[in-house]
Order: sequence, then structure tokens, then C-alpha cells
Amino acid sequence: MSLPAATDWPTSPLAAADAAFTALTGEPAPLTLDLDTCGVPDASGSGVMTLPALRDWLLRHPQAYALRDSVWRELIRRARLDGPAWVIAAVGMAMPALRRYAGQLCAGYDGDPDDIDAEILTGFLTALRDRVDLTRDAPYAALCRAAWRAGHRLRLQAGEYTSIANVDHLPGPRTPKVPYGHPDVLVRRAVGLGILDPDDEQPYIDVRLARRAIEPIAAGLGITADALRMRLGRIDTRIADALHRGLLTGTASPHAAATLAAQAEHRAATRAGRATTSRPHLVCEAGAAA
Repeated sequence: MSLPAATDWPTSPLAAADAAFTALTGEPAPLTLDLDTCGVPDASGSGVMTLPALRDWLLRHPQAYALRDSVWRELIRRARLDGPAWVIAAVGMAMPALRRYAGQLCAGYDGDPDDIDAEILTGFLTALRDRVDLTRDAPYAALCRAAWRAGHRLRLQAGEYTSIANVDHLPGPRTPKVPYGHPDVLVRRAVGLGILDPDDEQPYIDVRLARRAIEPIAAGLGITADALRMRLGRIDTRIADALHRGLLTGTASPHAAATLAAQAEHRAATRAGRATTSRPHLVCEAGAAA
């Protein structure tokens, strides 16, 4: 990949991202995507394509919804798991939409247009990294909505500033509102009661509270994203039941605490049993190879 010289590098965030995409996808080794691996092998645009060619094809075929969804699921998955090159690739693939949003939001804007660019890009990258759920339809549309909302918020904020001289004349209270509840404290209490297993505490916090993408977390645990989704779903059910019974917000009775502890021990034994049943198979294979 050949990058522009430092003196030629664009100052606009979107222009800089576009320049990086051009360098990444140019000769002699352009980044490509095999559409046959995207789940739509009979699509008109099937086969190995460079990303600029694929972007142009998708722009010419706006109603190729199934292929677009499959391509973007693959791009998002690679951006989350395969390194920065695919992050740049995803941004470059969305560049026509991002530039269109920037043009619309900068119309009549008195501030620096680069600030709008930066907010749009930040919103897109945040959604790309963590927010978009790959099990839902239209992941590209979700990315674009996040980019637009980020830029639009900046436009709204530009008209909401109040000068220091006038701040004392504003009606109503100016004390910041205190957020209700502390979910992290409830999660810690759930671990202490055995509702949530200690090994699942951080993945649960990352996915449910921090809204991180599930694919890298599952990969770090050595399980599939679907397996982690099912595990977190079961945890959601247990936590909802505990909240309904007042176990997380009140005092658990000795009987309830003992029951929860027994259930936690059963889950741990079941998980250990599953791991054990897979080991003899591996040992046998190792012995046969020896």
C-alpha cells in the first residue's frame, strides 16, 4: 500500500479516509472480496472483486438488497476481527453516503466543515466497531444512520450554545440530572449471589452494558458468537427473574441464596463436563498420531 506524502495528506477526515482507501485498494495488491463467501453465490456480482469495483457495482444496483447485506456483514465482521485495513475498507465502501451526509449537514453551517466530517466518521466507526448487530437486516443502513445522527447532533448543538452573560436568565434548574440506578453494581451483586458466573461477568458487561460487538468477545473466549448470544440470553433470564423476586435490590433469604449457589455449582459442573468429554477425543487423536 502506497500512502500519499505527508505534505499531500488531506486535512478533512473524510478526504483522508478516502485517500487511505484508494491507497489500500490500488495496484499492485488491491484489497479484494470473494462474493462467493458472502452467502449469495448466485448473485450477478459474484466472484472475486476489488473493493472499488464492488462499491461501484452496488451503487449501480441499489435494489440488490440480499447481496448488499451479505457484503456488509462480511465487511463488518472483518473490520472487527481482521485488523485496521478492513476498518479503512469499510469506511471507503461507505464513502459515497458519508460524503453526501457531510454535504447536506454542512449547508448553512457556520463552523468548520471538518468538524462535521469528524463527527460523521466517528459515528460510523463507533457503530462499525460495536453497535451494529450482524444478526439483523440492513447492517449498512444501520451504519449510515449512526453516521448521520452523529453529524446531525453537532449541527443541533451549534444552535444550543448560551453565552455566559445570559446563563443566569435561563428558566428552570441547571443541576445535572443524576442517572437512575447502577447496572454495574447489580451485575457485581449477581455474581456474588451465583446468578452470573464469574467467567461470564466481563463478557456480560462488555456486550450488555458497554454495547461492545459480540464477535471479538466470543473469539477471545474461544466460542462462536451464536454460542455467546445463547449464554447471555440465559443470563438475561436469570437476572430478570432475580430482579422480579427482589434478590438484586433487596436482601436474599438464606434459602434463596443456597438455591442460587446450588444452581451455580450445577452450571459449573455441566460446563466442566462438556470440556472433559471433548478432551478424551483429543487425547485419542494425539495418541493415534504418535
